[in-house]
Amino acid sequence: MAAEGGGKEMNEIKTQFTTREGVYKLLTHSEYSRPNRVPFNSQGSNPVKVSFVNVNDQSGNGDRICFNVGRELYFYIYKGVRKAADLSKPIDKRIYKGTQPTCHDFNPLTATAESVSLLVGFSAGQVQLIDPIKKETSKLFNEEVDKQVCSVFWNEGSPFLDDPSDPSRLIDKSRVTCVRWVPGSESLFLVAHSSGSMYLYNVENTCGTTAPHYQLLKQGENYAVHTCKSKSARNPLLRWTVGEGALNEFAFSPDGKFLACASQDGFLRVFGFDAAELHGTMKSYFGGLLCVCWSPDGRYIVAGGEDDLVTVWSFLDCRVIARGHGHKSWVSVVAFDHCTTSVEDGDLPAEFSGSDEDFHEQNHFSAGRDRANSSHSRLSKRNSTDSRPVSVTYRFGSVGQDTQLCLWDLTEDILFPHLPLSRTRTHTNVMSATSPPATGQTPTLTPNTTTKANSIIDSAFIATSVSKFATLSLHDSRKERHEKDHKRNHSMGHISSKSSDKLNQLSLSKTAKADAAKTLGTTLCPRMEEVPLLEPLVCKKIAHERLTVLIFLEDCLVTACQEGFVCTWARPGKGLLSSQNNPANSPSGTVV
Repeated sequence: MAAEGGGKEMNEIKTQFTTREGVYKLLTHSEYSRPNRVPFNSQGSNPVKVSFVNVNDQSGNGDRICFNVGRELYFYIYKGVRKAADLSKPIDKRIYKGTQPTCHDFNPLTATAESVSLLVGFSAGQVQLIDPIKKETSKLFNEEVDKQVCSVFWNEGSPFLDDPSDPSRLIDKSRVTCVRWVPGSESLFLVAHSSGSMYLYNVENTCGTTAPHYQLLKQGENYAVHTCKSKSARNPLLRWTVGEGALNEFAFSPDGKFLACASQDGFLRVFGFDAAELHGTMKSYFGGLLCVCWSPDGRYIVAGGEDDLVTVWSFLDCRVIARGHGHKSWVSVVAFDHCTTSVEDGDLPAEFSGSDEDFHEQNHFSAGRDRANSSHSRLSKRNSTDSRPVSVTYRFGSVGQDTQLCLWDLTEDILFPHLPLSRTRTHTNVMSATSPPATGQTPTLTPNTTTKANSIIDSAFIATSVSKFATLSLHDSRKERHEKDHKRNHSMGHISSKSSDKLNQLSLSKTAKADAAKTLGTTLCPRMEEVPLLEPLVCKKIAHERLTVLIFLEDCLVTACQEGFVCTWARPGKGLLSSQNNPANSPSGTVV
């Protein structure tokens, strides 16, 4: 494991780090923030989020970035590793009164140099459709029609006439936690709320003047889908209720057919989106799940949350295949690196090596689905019939409230343990045990003899970590557990007491906790010694405040922290700006 040193070294902010492909460098001149660059007071504020879109601008500056800081929303030309950011010239800046942006998403299908469609969700439950290029506000969803007419969101100081804190939301009064355009659609979008409900909207429909009435469409274990009963077309089209507590994040599969949902009750649920059918379920080791993402080919899902772990779940097998331990607090974001994920030979599907835009530059939604299905079948056929050793590497990353960035490699010794191993390895500890360890005892670990990477792992550290996690939810008293959670979630001290109360309200009841404990040791939630334990390739402190964003782009990766700073990390060989204009990122800087 790439462990930090003690004392001053542990608290030092890293400006570059090394992986097998080279050195990633922080480009401080490419940092986006509020125009005055004053750190934001994050107490009681919603997480900083970042969205990207490419408008296919012929000038070569086609990338656009949107980010929220407190009650402010900014829209800039994103210059990445090419030029320094000019914070004095935002394309659009909006300030909201009484509510805060919580999440946003661009529609890549309709984006042009003259117009973009941006959805913005808010803490008071509304969803706004805006065009930051034209500086227009198109529609406001989850609000009364008469208030849509008189409500004016601040735009460069314009008055805000409506009080968004007024609990008059017609559809859902709770905070918007995630909003996404439906892949391949120019008009459909999905919105999740902290109430645990999701709603499907059509931008062409109104929301009506009265509260919607629903009719049950489909029901299953801990979920239900309802249609909106109306004589005329109106929003929402569908209402999903999923699990118990908040629905923290959802993600569409690359082909758009499936939907993965991470809930505060600790469950990952994967649905067939069109049929509204449950495909599979996974349970966190303990606590809620906060984030989720798909591998570029749709074969694996990674989730993270309050157990400080990243969990890898196989979509085809519907089971946990690995866990990763590197964070010291809650995991906020997980994301796959489309550019580093690879397959050894020429059988490489397009989804393995492309950027995010590759999935959206489809003329037809069905064509995108067919292409993804072809990739699934090709890789599945290859893995089942080819006797030669395969070399598959999935790179994914995670950031957390411990202010650390972790990078992970998921390789064939984990994905295909029945096949001969190739030369590529991940830092992995594969363990077996005939019985779970007793309280206070160190479990007996038997490394997988075929995994050479085990020889470089500190077995004592792994044993201690496994003992800690394997016994925490079963044997600790309530007081001890509270004290441990308080220490491990040290970065939460910057959140207001009001936010802490909300977190406490989302905690599972005693009955729910008892039910969760019953899943331990099952396929829903295997014990720690029953699955391989991944160690991060990189685990570095890169911010002073909790991290809330991790996005992989073709020539860089982008992170953001709750102070309101959006940072660009140049990939190896891409950071021309760092060597020419930024002495802080020269080779004499901190090298890890």
